Amino acid sequence: MDIQVHINNVRGSQVAAKITGTFNIDGKPFKFQAIAFGRIGGHNIGAKISKTVEKDLIKLGYDVDAVINELQQKLVRGDITLPEGLTKDSFADG
Repeated sequence: MDIQVHINNVRGSQVAAKITGTFNIDGKPFKFQAIAFGRIGGHNIGAKISKTVEKDLIKLGYDVDAVINELQQKLVRGDITLPEGLTKDSFADG
């Protein structure tokens, strides 16, 4: 499964931040929201998608849980693109 993740906005701090963005799969963009937590126990990210996005992914033949898992893994690994002016240093431990 090839997912590209683009971050639109990050609000918060290195301890906890709200992330909004899109991920592309099969050339189609889908919106997501996520909460990123750091510090105790390491980094963890919980991503959510809307029911509409879930239905669209199912129509494309994707397992929704597998897509969310891959999305979360890419966010944790930093395998993302960022808008101009936003750097990983502004919201991630270096």
